[in-house]
Amino acid sequence: MNSEFRIQNSELAFVALGSNLGNSREILTRAMARLQEFSDVCLLKSLLIETTPVDCPPGSPMFLNAVVGLKPYVGETPESLLFKLQALEKECGRQPKKVLNEARPLDLDLIVFGEETRATPAFTLPHPRAHLRRFVLQPLAEIAPGLILPGQAETVAQLLAALRD
Repeated sequence: MNSEFRIQNSELAFVALGSNLGNSREILTRAMARLQEFSDVCLLKSLLIETTPVDCPPGSPMFLNAVVGLKPYVGETPESLLFKLQALEKECGRQPKKVLNEARPLDLDLIVFGEETRATPAFTLPHPRAHLRRFVLQPLAEIAPGLILPGQAETVAQLLAALRD
């Protein structure tokens, strides 16, 4: 991986999007448009992929997933971006959880914020299971295959190739 690519990715935040309630395609398209407002440059956007629910209640509908890369505005922190992501989830109809991993119109996970790391009761950064989840790695590899998640030694593309189905 050349240093230019790494420098570019070190300035980006990557957000995973998921939906399995309502018109998921429309919800994710609208969410991506709103996420553009959080970025100093045009978003990197993966295609939408349909995935099987993971660790969800039995009978959960299939998900549509995607990942976007954005360049946070100067002064943005992981915490302030997370707050905006949670507000966008609510704006798109997300209700407080009643059941762990229940169906939801929009789920936004902050996967990476540059080289920042966090381990607080509020959240962990990078996302603690991103490197294990095909529904995150596959769309992330589409837009940033050479990205190395903080704490990992392999690129996103290598992590994806090593996953077992």
